[in-house]
Amino acid sequence: MNILLTIAARGGSKGLKNKNIKPLLGVPLISHTIRQAVEWGKATDIICSTDSAEIAGIAKAEGIKVPFMRKQELATDSMGKIPVLRDALIKAEEAFGKEYEVIVDLDATAPLRRIADIDGCLKMFLEKRPKTLFSVTPSHRNPYFNMVELKDDGYVKLVRQSDNSNIVRRQSAPMVYDMNASIYVYARDYLLDENNATAISNKSMCYVMPELSRLDIDCEADFKIVEFLLKEGIWKDEIR
Repeated sequence: MNILLTIAARGGSKGLKNKNIKPLLGVPLISHTIRQAVEWGKATDIICSTDSAEIAGIAKAEGIKVPFMRKQELATDSMGKIPVLRDALIKAEEAFGKEYEVIVDLDATAPLRRIADIDGCLKMFLEKRPKTLFSVTPSHRNPYFNMVELKDDGYVKLVRQSDNSNIVRRQSAPMVYDMNASIYVYARDYLLDENNATAISNKSMCYVMPELSRLDIDCEADFKIVEFLLKEGIWKDEIR
């Protein structure tokens, strides 16, 4: 079975300038994810999809492949992830002359993952065979209990109504999760279907990760928090 592992990282970023190459504990942010992928060791090929020559250079120096440079139309801040991964899959199959049954995508801006989590995602995917699988963390807020939205008349209502509208404590509400933008696994056919635009399908599953894994770096504050957790050993990076 051929497994393609993708790490997509464009050069531009509005929330935090050049965040993918910003030094985190002395190495570029993207290097943490690349090293996890290499250490995991179960991918047939590991590639980086990027429009940035600097990011491509870092990826190659870390020992992974950059078989193409991403087209500019796939590198805008409004472009979704699925078209980028579809492009990467097609070009990787052309470059390496093989067909990949499973595609694992790791997000460079969510470095608080463990190799065991990547392994757990793949194991669940191969056992259950969903169309897509993605990592999640337990949500701090629950739409069945304490999240509301405005109605047209200016009053509020619960975001979700359950069969029992008298839920008075969070523990009694249905369990909900946050997608933590860390690990995604796709079936080849799903990713190649141009009708699919998100990781959520009619047959998707989730893999639950530790609570701190919810941190996805989008601004300077996020970066500082992740840096603090790693520096203080609150979150232990297996690679270091």
